[in-house]
Order: sequence, then structure tokens, then C-alpha cells
Amino acid sequence: MSDAGIGYLQELERVIEQRKAASAEQSYTARLYAAGPSRIAQKLGEEAVELALASVQGNRQRTLSEAADLVYHLLVLLRSHDLTLADVARELSQRQR
Repeated sequence: MSDAGIGYLQELERVIEQRKAASAEQSYTARLYAAGPSRIAQKLGEEAVELALASVQGNRQRTLSEAADLVYHLLVLLRSHDLTLADVARELSQRQR
């Protein structure tokens, strides 16, 4: 992944964190947080299934779109636990040893 791609994901993490405090009427992210951890987990699961189905169907554009949805919802879930992609990267790095 390019530095620009990583930079964008870090920026998205910051935006998600800011939106936690936003009005649920104005922000989908705020609505997810207001709905609670079960709803966030449910959305993550839904997006994972949609990505898997798009991949099996061989639809490249839909696979990309669903992958983006999955990454977004993963970031929302991680931030709900005060975790970041950097934390995930460290965990993966430790497993490689």
C-alpha cells in the first residue's frame, strides 16, 4: 500500500473519531455509535458477507465497493474499542516472528 493510501486510512480514522460526537441525525457514523456495539458488529458482518459474495460472483467493481464498506465498518468497530489500524499492524507484525 502506498504512503498516500495509508495516510488516507489514518485520516479516515480521525474523521470517524470526530463523528462519534456528531449529531446522529447528521452523521451515519454517529448513528452507528448511538446504536451501540451490537449494531456496529452486525454491520461489519453484513459487509463481510457482501464482500465475499461479490468476490465469488467475480464482480470486480462490486468487490472493490464492498471492500471499502468493510474497511470503513472495521475502522468504526476498532475505534469503538479505542484501537487503530496501527494497533492491528503491530499485532500482525508480532505474529510474523
